[in-house]
Amino acid sequence: MRFQFALTLQAIWTGMCHAAMQHYPAAWGHYDVCKSQVYSDEGLTWDYMACQPEAADMTQFLKVSLDPPNITCGDPPEPYCALENPYMCNNECDAGTEELAHPPQLMFDIEGRNPTTFWQSTTWKKYPKALLVNITLSWNKTIELTDDIVITFESGRPEQMVLEKSLDYGRTWQPYQFYATDCLDAFTMEPKTVQDLSQHTLLDIICTEDYSRGYVWKYDKTVRFEIKDRFALFAGPRLHNMASLYGQLDTTKNLRDFFTITDLRIRLLRPATGATVVDESSLSRYFYAISDIKVQGRCKCNLHANSCVFDKEKLSCECEHNTTGPDCGRCKRSYQGRAWSAGSYLPIPKGTANICVPNNIGPVTRVCDNELLRCQNGGECVSNRCSCPASHTGLLCEKPRCESELGGCKGPESGQASLRPPSLCSVLMLLLAGAALWRETPRRAAAL
Repeated sequence: MRFQFALTLQAIWTGMCHAAMQHYPAAWGHYDVCKSQVYSDEGLTWDYMACQPEAADMTQFLKVSLDPPNITCGDPPEPYCALENPYMCNNECDAGTEELAHPPQLMFDIEGRNPTTFWQSTTWKKYPKALLVNITLSWNKTIELTDDIVITFESGRPEQMVLEKSLDYGRTWQPYQFYATDCLDAFTMEPKTVQDLSQHTLLDIICTEDYSRGYVWKYDKTVRFEIKDRFALFAGPRLHNMASLYGQLDTTKNLRDFFTITDLRIRLLRPATGATVVDESSLSRYFYAISDIKVQGRCKCNLHANSCVFDKEKLSCECEHNTTGPDCGRCKRSYQGRAWSAGSYLPIPKGTANICVPNNIGPVTRVCDNELLRCQNGGECVSNRCSCPASHTGLLCEKPRCESELGGCKGPESGQASLRPPSLCSVLMLLLAGAALWRETPRRAAAL
């Protein structure tokens, strides 16, 4: 008796918490719960939901590589000048001295230090040969971007640059966006901004002059790839209508893949010059320097996990719903009773978990379909199964629940009306449901 009372209290508490969570938009915005316990006829059971990890700063989990490998300044030591003043050449880059070194790791350290820390390339001493640098960020894991990519330059923003992405761990690359002071001259592309995009052209690759034109060394330092402005095309200017965005991500694979990466590559093609003509007498003014790179995102877990762990230099999802793999991309060995499927954001707010089921369950029988096979007595057809009201039970909710209670349904103390003969419609519905179950029996026997 005490155990049953405890179960009841736990079910009430779970229901209250669940109702409270639904009250806040952040709950359906994050999908942070994979399952919760609910009280049913069989006692406490699991209610499964689509789920995903919280967004985080993904730069703490990446590996960075530079091409060419010796492009970082300081080996051998070399002086460099301030871009805005060619006569200020009292700076030195020396890889052998910690205070004067500028290694790649300084693109991802804690910001706010004084003086500012940054990675720096060699100077453009081989002009007119192009000063080309590829900076590759690799996660060895699929990542879903959730906020703008922001690159902060310390030596002036490059006059030509390309941001690229890979979805196959660096084997192939696609451009994300082109950046130039003159898009036509650099890439034979008409200049555009993210504000020129629409829902129908969101996936278009554009060249923008917003982050390259003009030179104000002390203020214009950042280059962006605008993720949130693209989200806003579906979710509204302040991203209030995330339901619309999640619906689009759920039903449009190309859109979902657009915001998914395994690697990013920053291709630096021409450094800031501050003028229309390069001053060949002061080439130590021209180089690349990056103080910070921000990449906000989450592990892609196919809506089957709400946490992602970083272990042995590798990210992996902590899979739920009887799934496994780095991205929860397959069913566990003993849970392949139906084909694996990614979770779904729909219907909001809980989505659909699409859990993997045990091997011996066999195909799911269609008990109802809201056409010929309809649930009775106020029941609702959910995933081809009847969800019955508290007063009824059975395949089609055709049985009053009081039938199984002490005293049956005859007395007034039962709280139920006396039994009536079943209607012709109910009999027909039961016959149809029985026929569906009978058809499934040979299949289950064969599966076993």
